[in-house]
Amino acid sequence: MVFTAEDYWLIALMSILVIASLAMYFIKDLVHAVIVFGAYSLIMVVIWLLLNTPDLAITEAAAGICTTVMMMVVIYRTNRREE
Repeated sequence: MVFTAEDYWLIALMSILVIASLAMYFIKDLVHAVIVFGAYSLIMVVIWLLLNTPDLAITEAAAGICTTVMMMVVIYRTNRREE
């Protein structure tokens, strides 16, 4: 079995996805977890583009941006009430 350079990139990016998902689980600060989630979403967009599926990449980018913004708004509103 012969791997191409694109296969090595996919392996590296998917390894980063596993690390990011574990980091989101173990991070206690919600803002940092949302930032890692944004990076996770960005890496998924790159993976979808490498797999030649731009429709999924656009959908992932839109969903990732929307959920990241919504999570940040919720975090800031709940933290402000506690202070």
